[in-house]
Amino acid sequence: MKRSDRKKPRRLWFKIPLVIILLLVLGGGAYAISIYNNAKSTVNEKMSEPVEAIDTTVTKKKMKDEEPLNVLLLGVDARGADKGRSDALMVLSLDPKQEKMQLVSIPRDTRTTIVGKGFEDKINHAYAYGGSEMSIATVENFLDIELDYFVRMNMEGLEELVDQLGTIEVNNEIAWNDGTYNFTKGPVEMDGAKTMAFVRMRKQDNAGDFGRTERQRKVIEGIVDKGASVASVNKISGVIDVLGNNMATNMDFDDMKDLLFNYTNVRKNVVSYMMEGSGTKIDGTYYYIVPDEEITKVHGMINEIKS
Repeated sequence: MKRSDRKKPRRLWFKIPLVIILLLVLGGGAYAISIYNNAKSTVNEKMSEPVEAIDTTVTKKKMKDEEPLNVLLLGVDARGADKGRSDALMVLSLDPKQEKMQLVSIPRDTRTTIVGKGFEDKINHAYAYGGSEMSIATVENFLDIELDYFVRMNMEGLEELVDQLGTIEVNNEIAWNDGTYNFTKGPVEMDGAKTMAFVRMRKQDNAGDFGRTERQRKVIEGIVDKGASVASVNKISGVIDVLGNNMATNMDFDDMKDLLFNYTNVRKNVVSYMMEGSGTKIDGTYYYIVPDEEITKVHGMINEIKS
């Protein structure tokens, strides 16, 4: 997947807390204050997950001075008691002065050293071994960068979120039938269960995990579009509650507001990049090997934003 500039940036899943919690809340009419307070409480008390790997006092100063920021985005597929793995790993770089947003996707099977364990494994296993803390340290070590924030969402919560909204609509690019649902090419309306079938399909998509990631992005776009039209107090409050149960971040509510209002122009110029490499088997296990020159290239891309 090549680097590309997009005139109309896609709404990605990491924008849920900013868009749904803030835009809906701040524009909510007569009941805005009560919803605002509920959102603030939910973010600061339920979503809050401080991490030792990131010094937020330094980050808050950067944000105050409107300096570039790096945010680690984790999409975790955790079910029941299973802690899960980070099936989606992305580094989001925000540069308000150049009005630029850069999103680098790291393939989940990428083989690298797991910081805190001292051995090589798939990069998405870092979350299973040591949660967000170990994922942050491993990505920082892999790319030799400094992260300022992280946002983690449990993908299982998408089903509950869609059902809370009613249904969502996405533009499907490939047709398939999984035995339960028929996905036609073009606009498809989905409830929560059908949404999960849509994002989890891999075998019938020639793009494999890359195609799955693209469908996840389409689903979040559909969620944000539907959320923007929600007028019911119960639905808005319900959405906030669902996010509180399925999202975690080291941002507080004030950080989210600052990002929304002071970094909003970064969406004018969006660059997306998927790290490139090749697949191989080592001792019978599939890994994605990213060569050193590719790692150096991506390190430079991120540092260009930070400089």
